[in-house]
Amino acid sequence: MAYGSAVVINQSRPTVVTIQVEYCASFWKRFKGLMFLPSLDIHSGVLLVEKNASIAASSIHMFFMNFDIAVVWIDEELKVVDTTIAKRWHPYYSSTRPAKFILETHVSHIHDFKNGDQLSLEIF
Repeated sequence: MAYGSAVVINQSRPTVVTIQVEYCASFWKRFKGLMFLPSLDIHSGVLLVEKNASIAASSIHMFFMNFDIAVVWIDEELKVVDTTIAKRWHPYYSSTRPAKFILETHVSHIHDFKNGDQLSLEIF
């Protein structure tokens, strides 16, 4: 699947965190991400999908972004491996461990994800 919709669910939190995302597996969808959007709904985002888990391939940039975002790096087993607040126009962010998925969502979700949390995806 190159693009579509998905729901990311954090199963490790006492209160289930659910975020509606655009599933982005193609190069151009990953490249565009959230660039140029004027704002981001609190319960939405994008899920960037790499072919393999990697630190370099899962790095992001914040050029042409109009707002800060929460970034959650996720491995092949759907476990959180790193998180950060990415500031607009910052040139580079990367995970400290290899990731296959990169969740970019509203900045208010940064405390909803911790390293080791188990996530699930519902793709449609």
